[in-house]
Amino acid sequence: MPNVMPDILIKGGRIIDPAHQRDEVGDLLISKGVIQEISPSISPLNNMVQVIEATGKILSPGLIDLHTHVREPGFEYKETIASATAAAAYGGFTTICCMPNTHPVNDNQSVTELILEKAAKVGTVRVLPIGAITKGSKGRELAEMGELVAAGCVAVSDDGLPVMNSQVMRQAMSYAKIFDVPVIDHCEDLNLTNNGVIFEGEVSTRLGLRGIPASSESVMVARDIALAEQTGARVHLAHISTAASVHLIRDAKRRGIPVTAETCPHYFTLTDEAVGCFNTNAKMKPPLAAAQDQAEVLLGLSDGTIDLIATDHAPHAADEKEQALDCAPFGIIGLETALPLSLALVSRGVLSLPEVIQKLTSEPARVLGRKTGALGIGDPADITLIDLDAEWIVDEQHIKSLSKNSPFMGRQMKGCATAIFVGGKFIKNQDF
Repeated sequence: MPNVMPDILIKGGRIIDPAHQRDEVGDLLISKGVIQEISPSISPLNNMVQVIEATGKILSPGLIDLHTHVREPGFEYKETIASATAAAAYGGFTTICCMPNTHPVNDNQSVTELILEKAAKVGTVRVLPIGAITKGSKGRELAEMGELVAAGCVAVSDDGLPVMNSQVMRQAMSYAKIFDVPVIDHCEDLNLTNNGVIFEGEVSTRLGLRGIPASSESVMVARDIALAEQTGARVHLAHISTAASVHLIRDAKRRGIPVTAETCPHYFTLTDEAVGCFNTNAKMKPPLAAAQDQAEVLLGLSDGTIDLIATDHAPHAADEKEQALDCAPFGIIGLETALPLSLALVSRGVLSLPEVIQKLTSEPARVLGRKTGALGIGDPADITLIDLDAEWIVDEQHIKSLSKNSPFMGRQMKGCATAIFVGGKFIKNQDF
């Protein structure tokens, strides 16, 4: 990470820290890269302290994205560690967790170390690698999980590909419990997906496209819950999008099974109608579902069934998305738009502002088992400053990712990150 900046005093912000149940206007002092003091009023001890006025702004723990595809190594034409971390910083994230579907796949110590070394050199924010569950993410033979964790991986996942073999997944969960890391699963039954393109329903019928049934996700959610119950491993279910999945997770939590779940802003903002004009930038996996599924995802966020919000930032080059809908790759970018789309849940009456911040900070930290996502005295000064009233339109100026495959291009947003602090280093957003 970059060198620590001099002491900084942030004054007059509304400090919201769900981990410590703090919601109050006050000042925060950063010294030597850590939070030294939080108080209703702090006076600088000398003129060497940098004072940042935050009146009218939200002062939050640094946002954490549990689900980012940085594409490096191997697909640098889509995204690099440098561009992904720049996009993350612009979106208000101080930490991103990078999925292993690179080339080569992050299934060994060497790839993990390469990612960490590159992030230390060019990264704007913290990068936490996630290692593959299986070698090459082929779903057959377990990767060396102990080696991956020792090298710095914070979780294991074959995201982008499901682990179809249930015995392999059972073994993965058993090993993950030993190494005390969560297993993050992409819940999809490939036999049910069967070359589907978009969600199976009225829209797929109207467009004449092969549909992906909701059961493709929920069948694997049920499988993972059963294996989590059997092994006692911590299992995290990625990008939940259907009503049936929400129901299964809610029941599992009631029974005390160690399962957590995430959804993404596109699933609680858009439905499959967004694909109606063959819009490849609305093509993702799992696919955008029907309105009734979205309603259950919103309820799951509201009642805590869905623990957190992640981006599933998945960059693709323009020529890849500029194909027929059935040929274009799945995936959209999300780092730059996740915060305002999540903040919209407050005006929609789904979550309170502290609850939104919780799902972007302390909850992802809890799933990882890390003591981050909070503003405690002595904690690293990873902080996000948020302007709730800033209005802006998504365009290429506001997309720092190398790829621009967003279904929200041209959409007006409200709320943004005006600055972040990473280990005490002040990074200002110049566009606002």
